[in-house]
Amino acid sequence: MAEREGKNQGEGDKESDRRFREAQSEFVHSEEGKRKIRQAGKVSEEEARKLREAEEKAKAHAKGEDPTIRNQTGGSGQPKPGEDR
Repeated sequence: MAEREGKNQGEGDKESDRRFREAQSEFVHSEEGKRKIRQAGKVSEEEARKLREAEEKAKAHAKGEDPTIRNQTGGSGQPKPGEDR
């Protein structure tokens, strides 16, 4: 296969994917990466309160539950014939 260095490979660019994966692996195994992983998900009480408030504000603007949440197949949210809800 011809070398494609410097050429746009379009969607599915294997060279960019390889570089991205190598960089991610290098970061995860670095001291900074290990520290960030340990801290992941830890939030202060103040930040947790702000997140809850933001979620409630967003819910207030919502028109209702997305039917695809109930129907994880991504369908219309309508019951199938013979299906009870």
